[in-house]
Amino acid sequence: MPGGSIYVQPNEKYTGSSPQWWYEKFWREDAQNRRRTRYVKAGVAFVIGVALALRFDLTGASPLVGLLLGGIVAAGDWYLDWRSFHATAVWRGARRGEAITGRMLRRSLSRHGYTVLDGRAIRGQASIDHLVIGPSGVWIIDNESWSPDTEIACYAGRLFFSEKYGTKTAKPLVETAEAFAELLTRETRVPVTISPVLAVHCGLLPRGGIVMAEGLILLKPRLAAKVIKSAEGNVLNDEQIELLARTAARELQKV
Repeated sequence: MPGGSIYVQPNEKYTGSSPQWWYEKFWREDAQNRRRTRYVKAGVAFVIGVALALRFDLTGASPLVGLLLGGIVAAGDWYLDWRSFHATAVWRGARRGEAITGRMLRRSLSRHGYTVLDGRAIRGQASIDHLVIGPSGVWIIDNESWSPDTEIACYAGRLFFSEKYGTKTAKPLVETAEAFAELLTRETRVPVTISPVLAVHCGLLPRGGIVMAEGLILLKPRLAAKVIKSAEGNVLNDEQIELLARTAARELQKV
């Protein structure tokens, strides 16, 4: 794969004529056009900067002001291009979504009394990327990515990925949450309800970065910890959190 990461094993999904492969190929082939456009923008900014300097009687400094404004515009344009490409890294197979989300969760939640367990499964059944246990309750979080132009939205309570229904994505994760909750409740005798979350690494979420539909919360990875911490009330005390975390570590298979 063009520009593939040495840290991620090759996957047939991201090679050959896959959408990911073509996206990266066209992106690199279009680099010259993007640079040309950037130069034009910087040139226009230079002229504007000179004109502004002359307008405010800064004749001697006008070239410097023009160069400064042109440099700022060029740097900003480069950053926006890089950011749009970097946002597709998980979808392209260059990075692992579970590693990104797990790092964010631990950094934001550990100091607030939450335990984060990565890669857990009920033996012989469903698996999830992250199990979070803390004052606001228990959460399971999976990671997914879609093509950059896929619109993720809720209409009349139903989940949509562009024109396609999202039930096949939501239902298994909701059922997994129920199975995990049943196991933890049975083993600890602590009533547990688990909230399922899907961290979306690539795709178009509405303004705010959160969609709630069919019992599932879909959000940008950076918002996961915020949503968990902002949940109403303290559902679990320290003893219950420790018991649930210890039981989960023992009963749930690590994957």
